[in-house]
Amino acid sequence: MSETPIPQEQAVETLTGRRSLSIGLPKATARGERRFPLTPEGAAMLVERGFTVLIERGAAECIHFADEAYARLGARIVERPEALGADVVLYLPAIEVEDIAMLKPGGALLTLQHSESRSTEAVRTLLDRRTITIALDLISNGRNRLPVADILREVDGRAAMALASSLLADPILGKGILLGGVAGVVPCEVTIIGSDIAAIAAARTAIGLGATVRLFDDDVYSLREAVERLNGGNAPVIASALHPRVIASALHTADIVIVTNPNASLSINSDMDMKRGVIAFDLTDSRRSSIFPSLERIDLAEACAGVHGRDALAACYVNAGSAVPRTAAMALSTTLLSLADAILPPEGIVNALRFDAGLRRAALTFGGKAVNDDIARIAGCRTLDINLLLQFQ
Repeated sequence: MSETPIPQEQAVETLTGRRSLSIGLPKATARGERRFPLTPEGAAMLVERGFTVLIERGAAECIHFADEAYARLGARIVERPEALGADVVLYLPAIEVEDIAMLKPGGALLTLQHSESRSTEAVRTLLDRRTITIALDLISNGRNRLPVADILREVDGRAAMALASSLLADPILGKGILLGGVAGVVPCEVTIIGSDIAAIAAARTAIGLGATVRLFDDDVYSLREAVERLNGGNAPVIASALHPRVIASALHTADIVIVTNPNASLSINSDMDMKRGVIAFDLTDSRRSSIFPSLERIDLAEACAGVHGRDALAACYVNAGSAVPRTAAMALSTTLLSLADAILPPEGIVNALRFDAGLRRAALTFGGKAVNDDIARIAGCRTLDINLLLQFQ
């Protein structure tokens, strides 16, 4: 009697049926933006997750990475139209009309908010192409934090203090002094108005360099948290509410003044009797009128290469993070990768929006409609609730 054959298990290749999602990274051509959102290592990790990464030729030159560094790790180097035509486009500046015309209809654009620099024509073109526009700096996580906005603010704070220290030490155009002084020499004074993450980063850097730091804010709870975080590391800081006489006294002796996001309107001008040659950094929204109207305004995104080639004193610097674009790129790349599963799940961005409230709050346009108040104001239309639109998608 012959034995009956017994079926054996055998490994077979299976297909998920999922098409590789393409992510395009065009070169930033707009003025006022030197940062790039992805390092070669970050691109490699996206490729390993099954994405097709399309980088415009020369796009990462601003952070001193050659195209070959990305190509070796699996990214494809393409021309601008192909990068802009990807399923998802990652582009930090406010996108121009001619570039919007090359976006994939119904595709996704991941960008920064840029409410003050978007034109009506650009917003309406985004709506016409039914682009899903998401502001990276508005995405919140489960703890109601803003991961992208927070890391950019931290870079701004640390960069501002590092640059200010360098400018003070310049023997020709600066004062030729060390921020922290030496034995027998009084250290410089730093006045920081605000107590957010940028203020804490700036204060920690200044204290580490040996400066005397004063922190001001009208939000006493935020101020208390900032002092606890700084003093918890044995880093002494002098803190106060924004009393007019106290802040005027601090400004009178400060060598460096940094304003982040104060919770009270403030305008600092020459009438407040600041020290001659003070160096100021405005880390608030740099698109609005300067908080230092009497000082020359220098945008580091446009002038950082020649910042030491001009009078460094009595100036107000903005866009501090753009002066260290490679650090910003590494920080952004790490943060974006931590959010990739939430932003770019296998089921697509529409499903991600359905199930992630933090992502929905960051949406600017969806299905040809404005779902953000600022975007609707620019376009001259009514804001629609994205939750309602998702029900009919």
